[in-house]
Parts: sequence; C-alpha cells; structure tokens
Amino acid sequence: MSKPVAIAISKYMRISPRKARLAAGLIRGLSVDEAAAQLLYSNLKAGRMLKKTLDSAVANAENNLDLRREDLKIAEVRVDAGPVFKRAKPKNRGGRHPIMKRTSHFTVKVSEE
Repeated sequence: MSKPVAIAISKYMRISPRKARLAAGLIRGLSVDEAAAQLLYSNLKAGRMLKKTLDSAVANAENNLDLRREDLKIAEVRVDAGPVFKRAKPKNRGGRHPIMKRTSHFTVKVSEE
C-alpha cells in the first residue's frame, strides 16, 4: 500500500518560475520542520510564498489524513509556469519594448517518512 499524500496548490503567484525554483530547490526532500525553517530564513520572495503553500499542505495532512506534523516529509515540490501578463515600455523613435510579467503555479506534496 502506498503512503498517503497531502497536496496544496497555489496558482497565479506573481513571481517568475525561474526565481521560484531556487526556493523550491532549498526544501526538496527535507522534513517539514526543516523545510519551514529554510524558507523562513531564506531572503527570497519565493520563500515566503512557498512557505504558505507548505503550511497549507501540512494542514491538509493533519486535518484530512490524521497525520502528525513531526512525521511529515516533503514528497514533491513543483513550480510550473503560469500565464504571462504582457506589457510594453516605450522606446526611442516610437518603438516599444515588451515587458513579460510572469506567474507561477506551486505544488507541494507531503507524506509520511
């Protein structure tokens, strides 16, 4: 029998996926408490966003699956690209320069060790 897995998904987060994947790499494979500490003390905007998603996954595991926080480990962290807001900035001689405001979708899965 496979281990129960609790999932939390945050969509349309206003940060580039490339930057968010740096924070995701910090917590891959860690226990939940270690991962929370890593995200709390990392000086990354994505760390603050990812911590909320991690806390939600832990709450889902505690409430829906009756698992204890101390026994939880991060099974998977995924950062996918969301839609891109396209803006433009005026340039010289009537030209324009595209500004791509990228978004991300975070997926955090936690399971028992």
